[in-house]
Amino acid sequence: MKKIFFLPVLPALPTVALAKAGLLLFLLAFTFESQAHTINYELAGLSQTDVGWAYLKLGFEHIVPLGLDHILFVLSIFFLSNRLSTILWQATTFTVAHSITLGLAMYGYIQPLPAVVEPIIALSIFFVAVENILVGELKPSRLGIVFLFGLVHGMGFAGALSELGLPPSSYLSALLSFNVGVELGQIAVILGAYFLIGRWFSKETWYRARVVVPVSAAIALIALYWTVERTFG
Repeated sequence: MKKIFFLPVLPALPTVALAKAGLLLFLLAFTFESQAHTINYELAGLSQTDVGWAYLKLGFEHIVPLGLDHILFVLSIFFLSNRLSTILWQATTFTVAHSITLGLAMYGYIQPLPAVVEPIIALSIFFVAVENILVGELKPSRLGIVFLFGLVHGMGFAGALSELGLPPSSYLSALLSFNVGVELGQIAVILGAYFLIGRWFSKETWYRARVVVPVSAAIALIALYWTVERTFG
């Protein structure tokens, strides 16, 4: 039996605890889904510096706590690897991809349709979560998949940011600040998951069977529900 901070940790996670965690995940999904792309801030009259900080905060909050769909995608990235460096490489690939489409959309080069983008975002979460279940180890193709889906998520970020708008006098700086905030939110999710779960348990023999597979299955079910809801709802 191991101890972490003098607290005993059993060599297996209780099934009841996992069931409760899955139920909580579902409740959070239904609670925050309607808020995931809702931003309400009064930015009129702020200085350029204040606008930068405001959009940084907006970007962060679009991930934590409002962007549960993006959180689940990042967690799906997290659970296939037990190395923090590999996870961060995937997150960086995701960031590069969503930055491209976010910039293109906000400058009017592309015009994503929310009715198309939102179901694909949900489907991307489902795909990555199912891959976690079917594939036992990280493969090079994962970066390509993450990049492709990152392009789609960037269109989702653009839809949320378009609802708020960008100040003409600080357009680029506000856009960059929002994107940095999104990245910080993603890093917060990864580090939170790593220090709560990955650091302590990811090397255990039971980690994949008792954590990765059940959690990925729960994420896949939520994502499948979102896909149907966003397609036909």
